[in-house]
Parts: sequence; C-alpha cells; structure tokens
Amino acid sequence: MTEPTPLVLVVEDEAQMRRFIRASLTNHDYRVVEAERGQLALDMATSHNPDIVLLDLGLPDMDGLAVTERLRTWTHAPIIVISARGQEGDKIRALDAGADDYVTKPFSMGELLARMRVALRHAAQRGQESGNVVITIAGLRVDLVARLVFVGDEEIHLTPNEYKLLVVLAKNAGKVLTHHQLLREVWGPNHSNDTQYLRVYMGQLRHKLEKTPARPRYLVTEPGVGYRLRSE
Repeated sequence: MTEPTPLVLVVEDEAQMRRFIRASLTNHDYRVVEAERGQLALDMATSHNPDIVLLDLGLPDMDGLAVTERLRTWTHAPIIVISARGQEGDKIRALDAGADDYVTKPFSMGELLARMRVALRHAAQRGQESGNVVITIAGLRVDLVARLVFVGDEEIHLTPNEYKLLVVLAKNAGKVLTHHQLLREVWGPNHSNDTQYLRVYMGQLRHKLEKTPARPRYLVTEPGVGYRLRSE
C-alpha cells in the first residue's frame, strides 16, 4: 500500500496566492487544505492534523503569530511562515513563537519546496531520534549518553557550555534557532539578551568543528536572527 503524501495546510488570505501555492504543491504530489482566516486555520489543523503548515502573518481576523503560538500548544508539525514582513524583528518574533522557518514574499517556489523538504525531514528525524542516544549529521556525531563528539573519526573536546550549545543545535538540525532561544536553552532566562556571549561560543565551536571556520559546513549564521545546524 502506497504511503500517503504529506498534507499541507496553507493559511493565506489572498486568493491568488492560495491558488498559486496550491497548484505548485499539487504538481509536486502534496495534498493541500486551505484556510483564509486564522480561526479557520486552527479549526482545520484540529480536524485534518496536517504534516506541515504554510502560514501568512497578515490574516484578517488574527495575527499569524497568535496562530503559531496556539498551534504550538498541541502540535509539533513544522510551521513555515510566508510573509511580506521581511524585517529581522518579524522573523525573530515568528521563530520565537514556534515557527520552524521563514520565507519572505516574493519567493521562488523552488526555494519554498526545498525548505519544506528540510522541515519535513527534520520532523521525521525528530520522531525517530526521540529514543536515540547518538545524533549523526554529515560526519558530525554527538553521543548523548557518553557526552562525546566526533567529526569523522576525530574526537572533539568541548567545554560543558560548548557541548550544551551543540546538543541544542543538533536536536534541532535544519531549524533556525534564534539568539534568544539558544541563550535561554543553554544559559537560562537571565542571559536571553547576551547575544555577544553567544557569538563568542559559536566562534569557538566553529574553530573546533569546522575545517574552514570562515566557510562553515555545519554551523550556519542566519544574519540578525540566529543560527542553524545544517541537517545534511
């Protein structure tokens, strides 16, 4: 029996944009359900349990950030924000609210499809790795029980905070984590604004993990927003 293709909930108030996204997704064998308002999106998510959500922030009845926050109270399905709001602050607020990625309008459908594939892979890996004790990503290996890190066959010696930072990134590989999210996870809420502190530790991690720190293979900077550990 053929496994069903991913179900996408498209939340967008502009009919022309919904038609464009629906046509592109169905041409790539995705199943699609649609909502043009925030409350309808929440109802559709409850009744259809989509595999991934594409969410516009500028909805007529409620802000997309509120939709994201309410979805995150019960679902781990990836949420990709698609919005004309392109300021760094908008991206940070969306990611802090629980979105997995952010695409600014206008966008290419090829880029959106690629980001969807990454988000869906990450969601699948997160489910598989919930009981795993070793996370492996393109030659980088993190042993959560032994607290050991390897690049290829070489053991990498990290400080306790460097290790905690890497584990948070590895458990969310492929997902953008904001500065505030990383600082809260590793150092606690009292350090959530110490972005320079985070930059120092990311620089140290790159020098230990990357063959060429200036052109990182693993640890990618999302300018003004945060960091992402490549998932492939």
